[in-house]
Amino acid sequence: MARTARSEAVPEREQWSGQFGFIMAAVGSAVGLGNIWRFPGVAYESGGGAFLIPYLVALLTAGIPILFLDYAIGHRFRGSAPLALRRLGGRLGEGIGWFQVVICALIALYYTGVLAWAGSYFVFSFGEKWGDDTLGFFTGEYLQVSDGAERPFTLDFVPAVLIPLVLMWVVTLVILGAGVVKGVQRANVIIIPLLVIGFLALVVRSLFLPGALDGLDAFFTPDFAALADPGVWIAAYSQIFFSLSVAFGIMITYASYRRRRSNMTGAGLVVAFGNSSFEILAGIGVFSAIGFLAHQQGIGVDDVEGLTGPILAFVTFPAIVSEMPGGGLMGALFFGALTLAGLTSLISIIEVVIAAIRDKFGLTRGQSVAAIGVIAALSIVLLGTTSGLIALDTIDQWTNNIGIVASAIITTIVVIWIKRRGGELARHLSAVSTFKVGTLWVLFTGVVAPIVLFYMVVEKVRDLITGGYEGYATWYLGVAGWGSIVLALLGAIILPLVTWRNDPDRFDEWPSKEQLRVTKGALL
Repeated sequence: MARTARSEAVPEREQWSGQFGFIMAAVGSAVGLGNIWRFPGVAYESGGGAFLIPYLVALLTAGIPILFLDYAIGHRFRGSAPLALRRLGGRLGEGIGWFQVVICALIALYYTGVLAWAGSYFVFSFGEKWGDDTLGFFTGEYLQVSDGAERPFTLDFVPAVLIPLVLMWVVTLVILGAGVVKGVQRANVIIIPLLVIGFLALVVRSLFLPGALDGLDAFFTPDFAALADPGVWIAAYSQIFFSLSVAFGIMITYASYRRRRSNMTGAGLVVAFGNSSFEILAGIGVFSAIGFLAHQQGIGVDDVEGLTGPILAFVTFPAIVSEMPGGGLMGALFFGALTLAGLTSLISIIEVVIAAIRDKFGLTRGQSVAAIGVIAALSIVLLGTTSGLIALDTIDQWTNNIGIVASAIITTIVVIWIKRRGGELARHLSAVSTFKVGTLWVLFTGVVAPIVLFYMVVEKVRDLITGGYEGYATWYLGVAGWGSIVLALLGAIILPLVTWRNDPDRFDEWPSKEQLRVTKGALL
């Protein structure tokens, strides 16, 4: 059993400088690798232009409601995921918070590896180092990938990956060490405009390539028959859910750094629709370029392989760059955008861990950042070897498709149904924001979203149990895949038993429950 925490309250939190700083940081978290390499392929394979219908429905009925839920929890209860959820739901809530923190730590292990690859390819672009065989270069000469069935884990280090991996960790930790405003906010305020300008330049150039219109036609032509397929709707909810950075502590943490009097839902709408706009922009740019590749090879867009994930980014797109005039610049724009988008997302992921251990153990920011060195070391061992791609692929499958989805389901059920705090949180958002929420928001958050997400996670678990994954060894999937979920569960059980450095329950809610009952207008 834990000893009684010290009587001092948890110290006041750092704060964003204002609305703009928060929006830039939240957009930086939401706009990540999935916007560029996942959305275009998912949309194309799920009905083309018709996919925008379930995508919009998913955004309105699950994405924005759960985003608002994270904002409400973080802003009202003023803490990292474990602290805010403890103040809302006691030790049960704290356990959910630690589950989210461990999931973030696991994601950080492999996410930095992708940044290292993108940074390397940014440099490779200027000489088109990948040559004519882009797949052979990526998996062979560059990553030196081991056999996933025979040798899923090795300690054969690859210097070409190891060096940029270390550099990415150094850059990320330096930014985080500088603090919320001078580090996280400043980095996002600089990076997000650069990302948008660079990617817009890439899209404009792609639109004027031969065959670009064929690519856009393939991307936007609606297949309305696909809407009868439940899998298309699940794909839409999945894309929205993963791209908004909800349900794994990020937006709870970021919202806790907002001032008491802050417009939460207005900012949330900007973040949600800004994220979706960037995804559509990415689809236009990617499929314009794919149309060009198909034109150059004399094949149809349907015949182009590798339209999503790392293969799109590190195999298909280099092949496109090699075919176009001035391709080196296009490659630099693409991989520069990929690096910047991934960096801002990684910063937000690790900030979840830093905020949690600061709150729990009373550490300074510097001490917390130093503690992240443990994750960095594990990341280097996992991703800097010939088995790095296999580790990334496996941990990503389990943490994203099971861990995060399960976290969302449990959080919504505990907050809305077990602790019955939905009405209070709705009134809190309405009291401090210009855009009001009420019963409909509680319905979407507590009923629609968990039902859809439960179906998603059951289907994924069934698929992984019966079919395995990518032919990888069963023992390896048990350790790296299911082991990741077990580790998060252990964190949820054990860490709430550890003594808090300061008393987490000494806290005054604002607006108070009495104020929420009598307030009709906003408290801005």
